[in-house]
Amino acid sequence: MTSTGFEVFAAAYGSDDAPDVSLRVVVVVFDGVSLGSMSFSLGVFDVAASYGGLPGLAPRIVAGEPGTSLEGGGLSVEVPYDLEAIRTAELVIVPTLPQPTAEAPPEPVLEALRTAHARGSRVAGLCNGTFVLAAAGLLDGRSATTHWAVADRLRERHPKVNVDASILYIDDGDVMTAGGAAAGMDLGLHVLRATVGAEIANRLAKAMVLPPHRPGGQAQFVESPMPVMDAGDPVAETIQWAYSRLDTALPVDVLAERAHMSRRNYDRRFREITGSTPAAWLTHQRVIRAQQLLEADELSVDAIARQCGFSSAAALRPHFRRVVGVAPNAYRDSFSRRAAPCSDAR
Repeated sequence: MTSTGFEVFAAAYGSDDAPDVSLRVVVVVFDGVSLGSMSFSLGVFDVAASYGGLPGLAPRIVAGEPGTSLEGGGLSVEVPYDLEAIRTAELVIVPTLPQPTAEAPPEPVLEALRTAHARGSRVAGLCNGTFVLAAAGLLDGRSATTHWAVADRLRERHPKVNVDASILYIDDGDVMTAGGAAAGMDLGLHVLRATVGAEIANRLAKAMVLPPHRPGGQAQFVESPMPVMDAGDPVAETIQWAYSRLDTALPVDVLAERAHMSRRNYDRRFREITGSTPAAWLTHQRVIRAQQLLEADELSVDAIARQCGFSSAAALRPHFRRVVGVAPNAYRDSFSRRAAPCSDAR
C-alpha cells in the first residue's frame, strides 16, 4: 500500500514513541499580522501536534481584538478564539507585529497578559512582539531581546527594560523573548526540549531541517556594514585598503603612515568614522570574514583563520566567540549552506 505524504512525514517525525504530554499554547494576534509571521509563531508546536504524535501541544490562535484576521497572499483568515482562551493557557506567545506602533496595544490584551502571567502562565514575545510584553510591564527590570533593527526604539519607549539585541533569545523563566521571527522557532525548540526531552525535540528539528539547538546566548548574526565615508578622506582610504587585505598583518602604525598622519591623529579620526579603535575594528572585520567563510567554504577552521589574518584556529576562537557568541565549529554546524539531503528525513 502506498504511503500518503502525511504518513511519510509522520514517520520522519517519529510519532510512534511520542510521550503523552500537553502544553496549552495560545498565540495572541492583532489585525494585520501576516500569515507568514504566524508560521514562525506556531512553528514547532503545530508541527509536533500535527506530525509528531503530540496533539497536546496544538496551539490556539487568539484574537487580540474582535474581528481580527490574518492576511497574506490574497487570503484573509478570521481568528477563531477570543481572549477567554488565555485563561487556561500555560504558554502565551505574542508574535511579530506589522509595526511596533507608537500607540500602546489594546488594554484588554495587556490586562489578559498580566493576569495570565500572575496566574503562572509563561509569556513569550517574538521579534517586535516584545513591545507588547514591555507595554504590559512584564519586562520591567528584566533582560529582553528583540530584533536588532528596533532595539533602540524599544530602549527609548521602555527604559526600564534591559534590552540586549545581540542574542537570539532569552529564557527568564516565566518570561521569554526572541530576537526575530526565525529565532522564535529556536525558542520554540528550546521549550519543546524541556517539555518532551532532547531526543524528540532534535528529531523534530531534523525533520523540519532546522538546527537542533541554537543556544539563546548565540548572537543574532547581524551583518556588519562598512561605515559611510567621504571620498578623498585619507583615513577612509586606508580603511578600504585594509578591508581588502584582512589576510595580512596590518599594524596600525602602517595604516597611519599610509594616511600621512601621526598615530594619535589617525586613531582619533578612525574613531570618528567607525566608532572603534583601528585594532578593534580590524579584529571585528576579520571575525565577520571568518563567519562568511565558515558558511560557504569547505576549508578547515585553521585555514579559514589564516585567511582572515589570525595565526591559527586557536587565535581566532576567543575573538569569534566574543563577537558571535559561539565557537567557529558550532557556527558552521548551524549556519552551513550545505543542506542535509532530503533522504535524511526518511
